[in-house]
Amino acid sequence: MQYMVLELREALQPGSLYELQLSFSGPVYQDFREGLFINLYTDQGERRALLASQMEPTFARNVFPCFDEPALKATFNITIIHHPSYVALSNMPKLRQSEKDVNGSKWTVTTFHTTPRMPTYLAAFVICDYDHVNRTERGKEIRIWARKDAIANGNADFALNITGPIFSFLEDLFNISYPLPKTDMIALPTFDNRAMENWGLLIFDESLLLLKPDEQLTEKKTVISHIVSHEIGHQARENSFLFHLQKWFGNLVTMSWWNNIWLNEGFASHFEFGVVNYFNPKLSGNEVFFSNLLHDVLREDHSLVSRAVSMKVENFTEINEISELFDIFTYNKGASMVRMLSSFLSENLFISALKSYLETFSYSNAKQDDLWRHFQMAIDDQNKIVLPATVKSIMDSWTYQSGFPVITLNVSTGVMKQEPFYLGKVKNQTLPTHNDTWIVPVLWMKNGTTQSLVWLDKSSKLFPEMQVSNFDHDWVILNLNMTGYYRVNYDKLGWKKLNQQLEKDHKAIPVIHRLQLIDDAFSLSKNNYIEIETALDLTKYLAEEDEIIVWHTVLVNLLPSNFVSDVGNYDTYTLLKKYLLKRLTSIWNHYSTIIRENVTALQDDYLALISLEKLFASVCFLGLEDCLQLSRELFKNWMDNPENEIPYPIKTVILCYGIASGSDKEWDFLLNIYANNTNEEERNQLAYAMSCSKDPWILTRYMEYAITTYSFNFNETNIIEVVAAFDVGRYVAKDFLVNNWQAVSERYGIHSLVTIMYLIGRTISTDLQVMELQQFFSPMLEEHQRLEVHAKLQAIKNENLTNKNRSARIAAWLRKNT
Repeated sequence: MQYMVLELREALQPGSLYELQLSFSGPVYQDFREGLFINLYTDQGERRALLASQMEPTFARNVFPCFDEPALKATFNITIIHHPSYVALSNMPKLRQSEKDVNGSKWTVTTFHTTPRMPTYLAAFVICDYDHVNRTERGKEIRIWARKDAIANGNADFALNITGPIFSFLEDLFNISYPLPKTDMIALPTFDNRAMENWGLLIFDESLLLLKPDEQLTEKKTVISHIVSHEIGHQARENSFLFHLQKWFGNLVTMSWWNNIWLNEGFASHFEFGVVNYFNPKLSGNEVFFSNLLHDVLREDHSLVSRAVSMKVENFTEINEISELFDIFTYNKGASMVRMLSSFLSENLFISALKSYLETFSYSNAKQDDLWRHFQMAIDDQNKIVLPATVKSIMDSWTYQSGFPVITLNVSTGVMKQEPFYLGKVKNQTLPTHNDTWIVPVLWMKNGTTQSLVWLDKSSKLFPEMQVSNFDHDWVILNLNMTGYYRVNYDKLGWKKLNQQLEKDHKAIPVIHRLQLIDDAFSLSKNNYIEIETALDLTKYLAEEDEIIVWHTVLVNLLPSNFVSDVGNYDTYTLLKKYLLKRLTSIWNHYSTIIRENVTALQDDYLALISLEKLFASVCFLGLEDCLQLSRELFKNWMDNPENEIPYPIKTVILCYGIASGSDKEWDFLLNIYANNTNEEERNQLAYAMSCSKDPWILTRYMEYAITTYSFNFNETNIIEVVAAFDVGRYVAKDFLVNNWQAVSERYGIHSLVTIMYLIGRTISTDLQVMELQQFFSPMLEEHQRLEVHAKLQAIKNENLTNKNRSARIAAWLRKNT
């Protein structure tokens, strides 16, 4: 039940002070990062161990008896007894050290200063054999702790150099000093790619904090800047720093219950972008926010299945229910809610309201209504910004209902309407009643000029100023900078005007809106809000498009990762190849030249670094000989001399096509690299690349290695699944299973057979194919799996039939326009 009952001899007297002493013990985990856990790692050539804690959301109770709820705060006096060769760290600085005899050995007793009042989930400690680098910022010490090898190699220097300025920026922004005398930030060898904002002792997965000297040509510098900014933002909120990052949001002021966790994480996620943009003014903030947060959550969110960011109920207490709240909706949608709020208020008003909120609730708890009340007070104290409803009413319409609206503007009439976004909308389909509307802020532009904010606070409304005639050259775009959390649709004339402008002068439409038009149009067409031809029309201008992030959005939509160039899709593939390669020439020539001649020029171009892999993968997939040749060159140069490293942003693609166009010589070379590599991320990359071979005998041998006691250990990757994911590999994998399915089941578990079956059957489109596949796999599966599999295969078949129709329409459009 996760609570204990103390039976007392007599009633407690109100106002009296009692002291309770309890002895306790608890588990130390190795496979779970919950409560107190152990990390095993290698440093300076030796195997070592460290202990660390992760209390959020409800794991403090695994470590010590406590009132383990966010609204209950206390000061903590922490003492750690540890071996003298280890360092003990906690939230506060060391107060004193002494010695203690433990079974005849001298152990160290480290006692820390008393913490400020804080909830249990922010208590933290680490016992490690690490080194650190340090600096002082405004009299406060900052230390970055990491493996001794990493410190010696300078891997912590980048984080150290950005941490102090971020703290200072937030202090100046909110006019609130950071209350703790020190900040420790520690990089754990394994922390499940996470970071945690414990007050005064921030814990990171080392992949999110350390930057190797040879990683300049990756997106890691920007990623680390975002993560560090996010976690420092939390520091202020427990403190009084609430505005720009999550430490300000969540440590200084804590939510009353976990249903408001989005306040902590959403504000922190939003404000990390403010900090990073402040220190990197050349970074395209709107495009980065779209790529990192908005794009993914809009694909996941819809009105039937997804959840609201905030729940009105406060009675869910199961740990798994609470843990499930730490998802894409809390982080990405939460950040999008905050960004939208910021967009319809002025920056000054936004910050002053947050300051007021932080000052009022410092070291205490708040609900989201408390935050809205402080925003309302700021609105009421001025007369420049007028809202159609209270801040609470506006924000409740977004935070308490799932999904998001599609805003449709009829430019012929000026009528704007809203409706919930559903996956796979069908004409005349009866959908669940959706009584609530959103109160929608609509920032917009006409002919490239920003217009006044309007509000859509009912299901439809007339805006005469948005009307456009068929005979003029006007065009209108809604959702300026994509600050609103919705998709935008237009009538046929509205889309036609935008398409004409793209073909006439695409630069008149800002980059973020070229991105938006492509992404909204393809999403709306996929889910039957508009015709696929409307989306395709927007791609005609692309020969002139020189922004790689726009191309990335186009390619993600036109060549998704599950696009199969099989017999059924061959016609579409051939036409797409001709259509796209003609338009890709300019952008390809630009970036392939940089790769060949001056790859370091990309080191600070974050949008290029995150987009290059998709560009190269698509161009090679479409069969451009220059791309295939470049892949062979880079792979061969690396084989001949490992110092000729393949550029990181395109390494996955080059390895794959190097293997696909090579022989067993290249494959064996990669296997040898794999066998001598201990980095899990790189091993996964190599395992994937070895599946790219087009030689059935090589793929068969690969799968045999995976299921036998061969000296190569493929523990991290299910090799059969990886092979089956490729066009050639799925046939080879199916043949392999005939004689080896029992060994595969023993090696990877029986459920892996189900996954492999879905990969092999991903192109089925007839009942006969479903039946054949079921008969093939039937002896391998248990009874309950056979029923589950039948339903899933039918769903795959139906989806493929839908896609077939869509693919046929794409092919017909391409024939007309190629």
